[in-house]
Amino acid sequence: MTTQLSETAGRSTTGSARLPELSKLSELTPAFAQRADEYDRTARFPAQDFDDLFAAGLHAPTVPAAHGGLGLGPLHGDTLRLWMMTKQLAAADLSLARCWEGHANSLVLIDALGTAEQKDRWFDGVVQRGEKWAAWSGEPQATKPGEPRRYGTTVQKVDGGWVVDGTKVFATSAPGADWAILLVDLAGPGGARNGSADGVLMLACEMADPSVTPDSSWWDPVGMRATVSYLVRFDHTYIPDSQRIGEPGDYLRERWQTAFVPHYAASFLGAAEAAYQHAVEYVMRQHKTGDPYVQHRIGEMAVAVQTGQLWLQHVAALWDEDRREEARVAGTQVRHLVEHLAMGTVDHCVRACGARCLVRPSPVERILRDLTFYVRHDNDDHVLATIGRAALGEPYDASFYKP
Repeated sequence: MTTQLSETAGRSTTGSARLPELSKLSELTPAFAQRADEYDRTARFPAQDFDDLFAAGLHAPTVPAAHGGLGLGPLHGDTLRLWMMTKQLAAADLSLARCWEGHANSLVLIDALGTAEQKDRWFDGVVQRGEKWAAWSGEPQATKPGEPRRYGTTVQKVDGGWVVDGTKVFATSAPGADWAILLVDLAGPGGARNGSADGVLMLACEMADPSVTPDSSWWDPVGMRATVSYLVRFDHTYIPDSQRIGEPGDYLRERWQTAFVPHYAASFLGAAEAAYQHAVEYVMRQHKTGDPYVQHRIGEMAVAVQTGQLWLQHVAALWDEDRREEARVAGTQVRHLVEHLAMGTVDHCVRACGARCLVRPSPVERILRDLTFYVRHDNDDHVLATIGRAALGEPYDASFYKP
């Protein structure tokens, strides 16, 4: 497996001439950044931001062009443009970027595994009506102190469809999504992360169903508050066979999670770039550019964000060239590396700018909280061990980093 940057990465570009979507997005992101504080304070879904994306024709990034979308992502040989859009959104609001990721990644799954009828129906809803998607797996089986019971769902086959009962948590965009792909396991609670190889189903659930109830009382985190990743209850929720995506086990068997792992890194890098830009503007405004210690911090940040950019270009090129096994290993590497680059960049920003950058309305205190929370999506110790297992020729799981 390769651990070096491919030659194609060095030839990639993020210039607006090659990425017209970024030019459109750059007109919207100042408003997104301005709204981010209020969405964070009130822990509300960034609905206006999604409305603006839809109005600008940017709401269907991974929908094929034949269905009216932008045709970006790993299925269309145009992965970097998708990730650069995500990075730009994350620089404005990391919570918004996380909701966007879930939406874009859900559409990738429909494109890859959906029937022609499903694509016609659901892509039309996205392109014509701005419908929003999410994908939920979260069913942690280990309780924390004070939790009376585990979370999880059960699914039962019935005539013409499936019945889902139980709960999911970390259900991103719960009050904002129109549809959610439920990753549920025929063997019992656990979702995809703890699911059985051939038993995980993907069922498209319409959020307007009265048997589906989001519970906001569960969601009071230190960061990523506007992702509104609620607990969601399913009370004998019926989902017809026509809304099953792919075959049982497809998600794990085809390792679709590995296509989304580096997408997280794009969001991490966007947050880091926002902190870097804030630091540069602050120290110039404060006439601290001659301070050698400040220069040291700015230099570290500049190297970090450029390194992250080059790695994303490298991994995107591997996906676009259909070098999937290499892409999976490199995707795990970039997820690990950019977490540390991003967290280090924010730390350098705080040290260069001082405590005032952690006082609202400075965006840095929100970036710090959001990034600290979001990188915990996976255990970095397990991520790094997975990289080591791959390097040693040992069996590894590039999806969920289990031994």
